[in-house]
Amino acid sequence: MVPLELLAPARTADIGIAAIRCGADAVYIGGPAFGARSAAGNSLEDIRRLCEFAAGFAARIYVTVNTLARNEAEREEAVGMMRSMKDIGIGAFIIQDCTLLPLLLREGPWKEEFHASTQCAIRTPRRARELADMGFTRLILERQLSLEEIRAIRNAIPADVQLEFFVHGALCVCYSGDCYLSEYLTGRSANRGECAQPCRSTWDLIDGDKRILVKNKPLLSLKDLSLIGRLCNLADEGIVSFKIEGRLKNESYVKNVVRAYSDALDRVVGASSGKFCRASFGKVSGGFAPDTGKTFNRSYTDLYVDGVRGQWNSPDAAGGLGEYLGTVESSLGRSFILNSDKLSDLHNGDGLCYVGRNGDVCGFRIETVQGSKIVTREECRLEKGEKLWRNSDVEFERNLQKNMPRRLLRATISLEFSAAGLKVRTEREDGASCCAEYGTEGLPAAENRDRMISMLHSQLEKVSGDILFTLEDVIVGENVSLPLLGASFLNSIRRDIAGKLSVLPPAPRKRASSSPDEAVRRSGDDKSVSPSGGQLTHPRREGELMRSRYCIRAELGICLKSAATKQPAKALFLRNSKTLLPLRFDCAACEMVVKRPAGK
Repeated sequence: MVPLELLAPARTADIGIAAIRCGADAVYIGGPAFGARSAAGNSLEDIRRLCEFAAGFAARIYVTVNTLARNEAEREEAVGMMRSMKDIGIGAFIIQDCTLLPLLLREGPWKEEFHASTQCAIRTPRRARELADMGFTRLILERQLSLEEIRAIRNAIPADVQLEFFVHGALCVCYSGDCYLSEYLTGRSANRGECAQPCRSTWDLIDGDKRILVKNKPLLSLKDLSLIGRLCNLADEGIVSFKIEGRLKNESYVKNVVRAYSDALDRVVGASSGKFCRASFGKVSGGFAPDTGKTFNRSYTDLYVDGVRGQWNSPDAAGGLGEYLGTVESSLGRSFILNSDKLSDLHNGDGLCYVGRNGDVCGFRIETVQGSKIVTREECRLEKGEKLWRNSDVEFERNLQKNMPRRLLRATISLEFSAAGLKVRTEREDGASCCAEYGTEGLPAAENRDRMISMLHSQLEKVSGDILFTLEDVIVGENVSLPLLGASFLNSIRRDIAGKLSVLPPAPRKRASSSPDEAVRRSGDDKSVSPSGGQLTHPRREGELMRSRYCIRAELGICLKSAATKQPAKALFLRNSKTLLPLRFDCAACEMVVKRPAGK
């Protein structure tokens, strides 16, 4: 079986623990430095604590070291930080700066793996082969890829090199690792974890005659990614790790999304006829019902997974709007009439929002709901026909906080009664086992055997700690009577064996690679791929600030390759404040390029 991994983000160790409780097989988290999120660093002690918790379910912890070092001193500092984190339970380091890898490999051996960050610009078989040849054991692919392109990359690399793919969360408009727009406009480099997110700003689109074609819209802001219904397709193409974006997101977001995707991945595994299994142990059950529509989102897209362009832009606003409710019929002071089929689902305290004239998301809270009349806590100037969304559902958030699911390891118990007493054999789902013996001398025989057997089941088949026990066998030796065992005696046995199992960490699953039926086909050398020997950094194209599959022309219905396009191919520019950025359309590659202005 091929183990499949749900990989969750964590801003803090506590969020990582919550993610594992909700079904994550692995968590990625920033270390003390070099984590590509300046606001999401964590101490060595907190990461050790997270690793210790994860070990109980054989979940893995990955530490992000995905910023580019400026000089040798920073490289040595990064390697030193990673050295200090050896042997504390980390499964892998996620690396963008490939110049670190030779330094790390010279320091070996390492128990920890090295994963190539999506910031390494992994979108072609050639680039994937380069990174695999360098020594990376996993490649985190570019988001803007189709299933066909993923298949080509899988075919180009050794079967034991894993592939990871983002399946949910915010999308950069550019190819990962190839964006210099923030650095150009603000001096804050995306490759240093300091992106100012100019793609979420509003822009005017103008032509060469300085005519405004689109005014004050977030033209570079994409919807959020959601591939919850495509996990099976991705697994069939060799993806073994399904990654959720969001290392700056709060705990509610992570718990909700992780639970939703864990349930979906369980369905994939259950329908695979034994082809796939989960990469960690423990079954999640009970608790809140997840709903990704009630969590921060800019509406969702499946992007390019089918090799087809869609409407990827979030045209209303670059911020999260949440659930669409309806429109305002009339408004007066602190109240308005809402035309919506979701009125019965609104609660006092819910947060509502609309898009202001400047493209900002403006919000307010509900005081009371009186049928279709909404009374607000503060005055809000709403016009007739204004579209409203709910971006905070207080009842759902309360349920997320108070109604956590339980993640339990399953274990089977076998009882054997003999003249010497009771022998208890227990085996946990990961194969860890223990054996214990208990005296039964002097106990009376059970008068009703069936009732005693029923009591054994009712008292032993319970939860102790994080273990759910199931009584599998009751063997009574010849010439031996089944003794009468009280509830307190049986409970003490269950607690005792739970304690014995708790000190035995689960054995990790066998490391995932491509699916077994693909291994032979992929073992041969792909002659179409001729790696250059491994470039340590990906090339930067002269004059380009960003390159993307997203195309403003295609979004506006004026694609230059479309027969329906009647307009001449005039030059187009993005304008924001005093900045004027030329756009180039590489139609042969079906890509849009944002250029640096001439002479700058």
